[in-house]
Amino acid sequence: MTIKEQIMADMKASMKAHDAARLSAIRMLMAAVKQKEVDERVQCGDAEITAIIAKLVKQRRDSIEQYVAGNRQDLADKEQAEIDVFSAYLPKPLSEEEIHAIIDEAIAAVGATGMAAMGKVMGAVKPKVMGRADMGKISAMIKQKLTA
Repeated sequence: MTIKEQIMADMKASMKAHDAARLSAIRMLMAAVKQKEVDERVQCGDAEITAIIAKLVKQRRDSIEQYVAGNRQDLADKEQAEIDVFSAYLPKPLSEEEIHAIIDEAIAAVGATGMAAMGKVMGAVKPKVMGRADMGKISAMIKQKLTA
């Protein structure tokens, strides 16, 4: 079953269960997928949908930071609930060791020796970790390895 089929099945289940919060989050996700399909005139596969979900999760995390800073815990909780729904469709997160192994492999493949190769290393690492790790954290880890 593709991610899109799973999302549609979960949307139907949420409707039957009268779970308004989950249904709202799933509809938001489907709207983002449809928007990409219409804008680019393509059918989104699992990779594209995973990228969309990762982007939505990142947006929600940024919003939570702002809501907590603004002392609006109620809105932060709503955003966290949406993250929980979206995260169910993401692949299992990578462990620290797996991330380090992917970065080391990319550095070796690119032949990186300094910070000048940061973009090349990121380009090699990004497709392997998309949706499975925070890209900001990945970037910091690559910087640390290239400067060491």
